[in-house]
Amino acid sequence: MSGCSSLNVSSNPVPLHGSVTTDIKADIEVGEKITGKSSATKILFFTMSDDSEYADGMTYGNGGGSGLGLGGLDPVSAVKSAAAYNAIKTSGADVIVAPRYIVKKNDYLVYGTIDVTVEGYKGTIRSVE
Repeated sequence: MSGCSSLNVSSNPVPLHGSVTTDIKADIEVGEKITGKSSATKILFFTMSDDSEYADGMTYGNGGGSGLGLGGLDPVSAVKSAAAYNAIKTSGADVIVAPRYIVKKNDYLVYGTIDVTVEGYKGTIRSVE
């Protein structure tokens, strides 16, 4: 049997151009570093994970998945979302400030694994005006 392995480290950069304006002002306290992990196993065209809870509203673009996966997301995005949820849940954060995702994929002919670790800082919303 043969296979391949890949490693991807990414973070969500600030857009290079564009403008967003709002009257909403949020006071967010940035705390200690937090991490979250999640993984999934792929057998043929099916992706399975022990995680059943995901951070909603997260956009990752094309995570390199096939479009078949958990919760209607591609498999990599679903595992990233579960890792973000785990980081927020275990730390008690409201948001992850400056998240950085480390994605490790091992893909063989009929079997594969996806492991994601997210690191960032605990963000606690003090007020929204």
